[in-house]
Amino acid sequence: MTDFTPDFQNDLRRLMQWRRDVRQFRTDPVDEALLTECLDAFLLAPSVGLSEPWRILRVNSTTARAAALENFQTANAKALAGYNGEKAELYSRLKLSGMTHAPIQLAVFCDDGTPKGSGLGAGSMPEMRRYSVVGAITQFWLAARAQGLGVGWVSILDPDKLCHDLDAPKEWSLVAYLCVGWPQAASKTPELAKLGWETRRESLPIHTR
Repeated sequence: MTDFTPDFQNDLRRLMQWRRDVRQFRTDPVDEALLTECLDAFLLAPSVGLSEPWRILRVNSTTARAAALENFQTANAKALAGYNGEKAELYSRLKLSGMTHAPIQLAVFCDDGTPKGSGLGAGSMPEMRRYSVVGAITQFWLAARAQGLGVGWVSILDPDKLCHDLDAPKEWSLVAYLCVGWPQAASKTPELAKLGWETRRESLPIHTR
């Protein structure tokens, strides 16, 4: 078993503290070799039955990006309409997407039809494939943060429409739309906490039976 030093353990905790959901990006390009190095974290990620069901579509074209942005704007307007009073006013001031500036945009899917893994572990819980994709995204996120890059997860979207607009295979289901680039500023405090939307727990509630 590999022993990790206290310094390494402290650095790992610091990395997790500095992993934030970034919305404010600089437009500076990201070196392709650096992006590839970060994406290699997917190859190290665990997956149910070793199915490795993640599929990554890089959204580069002006047409594809415009469709994704319009999708977000429509969904965001619908979400705003679901709030009232002070919460609606606060929501309207939140910046919930870095899509207009992030130089790298990735749509990450789960291939629910993959033969890899032969269905091991997913027979009774097929959602385990999607959970595996989320775990892989987390590893990529940490790898990107360690290189100084920021990542923002855009969840205010119509996934079916985005799959259609990006011409994704029918076996693929959208898990995440990620904006990647150099953050304008770094902070250990979640932006939603700074703006008063919600507070982070100070302790972990653990229930027993």
